[in-house]
Amino acid sequence: MPRPILATIHSDALRHNLSRTRAQVPNARVWAVVKANAYGHGIENVYDALRGADGFALLDIAEAQRLRQLGWRGPILLLEGAFELRDLEWCSRLDLWHTVHCAEQIDWLATHKTQVPHRVFLKLNSGMNRLGFKPDAYRSAWTRLNALPQVDEISLMTHFSDADGARGIAHQMAVFDAASTDLAGARTVSNSAAVLRHAPNAPTVAADWVRAGIALYGSAPDFPHGDAALWDLQPTMTLSAQLLALQHLAPGDTVGYGSTFVAPETMAIGVVSCGYADGYPRHANGALDAGTPVLVDGIRTRVVGRVSMDMLTVDLRPVVAARGALPAMGAEVVLWGRSASGAVLLIDEVAYASGTVAYELMCAIAPRVPVQVAAVDQP
Repeated sequence: MPRPILATIHSDALRHNLSRTRAQVPNARVWAVVKANAYGHGIENVYDALRGADGFALLDIAEAQRLRQLGWRGPILLLEGAFELRDLEWCSRLDLWHTVHCAEQIDWLATHKTQVPHRVFLKLNSGMNRLGFKPDAYRSAWTRLNALPQVDEISLMTHFSDADGARGIAHQMAVFDAASTDLAGARTVSNSAAVLRHAPNAPTVAADWVRAGIALYGSAPDFPHGDAALWDLQPTMTLSAQLLALQHLAPGDTVGYGSTFVAPETMAIGVVSCGYADGYPRHANGALDAGTPVLVDGIRTRVVGRVSMDMLTVDLRPVVAARGALPAMGAEVVLWGRSASGAVLLIDEVAYASGTVAYELMCAIAPRVPVQVAAVDQP
């Protein structure tokens, strides 16, 4: 039989999360962000569920090609724009909208030969200090683009650095509003955190387009201050495995490489068919004394010992306390997502306990892990 590990993509949850995004910003159009192969879910796996969006946003031309091959004829936005002059040929061929964030990209457009002018998104660096024109150069960049015959319509965009935290977005919105005053064009400023936390109370934050990313995939961008339940988001990915073996420990016995876990009493542990070669974080247990949570037969417990390449080990005492018996060989282990029993382990909890974020866990799923798409979420 194949090695017992599986990633399940929940289509109903994707549709629900897209609907929740629209409810937050009912007057805005929604980009479904599918960069990084749809945050590790697979573009082909999420396409049917997310095709109700107004457009798709991503980074790579190869991913844009895949969307066109799937039948998408609507807008596709390259969030980082062209990486070289030749990319503009693909933008013309595939009818891609693209970000312009530096003078070199304007230079390329000025030399590009195209029969159909391009739709571009002019990016302002309002304080994130990654991509975009500084405020004092933004208006001149718009003027230069507006004069090019290769450019049809210019939209205006920026990106928030602190929409998920205490600093908020007011300081960047002030910069954006000042730099874009009286400039024509649709506006897009909000990522998932801004959509959930700020846009409902500020129409200018919702603007004309929002860029929904992590929220579509069931993760709260402001965890642990907010969570999926607070924002009414559903988990879109389940990583599940099985118990391969049971080990009975005496007090003082150690577990795994480095003997990092020492049994405090007589206890049983379960050996699970998942390791860091599957994309599970090797540094699980590094951030919280309580350990990284898992579900065994729907019962919440924790990882113990060091995660190895192909296996990890879990404390079975909570399962015995809840069920009165040890789980059987082959028992379901949910690393994150939905258990067959209906219990849910949020990916945000696993990421937080491992000292990382849900984005990384989703994107880290290894190619060797089989993936299935569940059209209807199973309880």
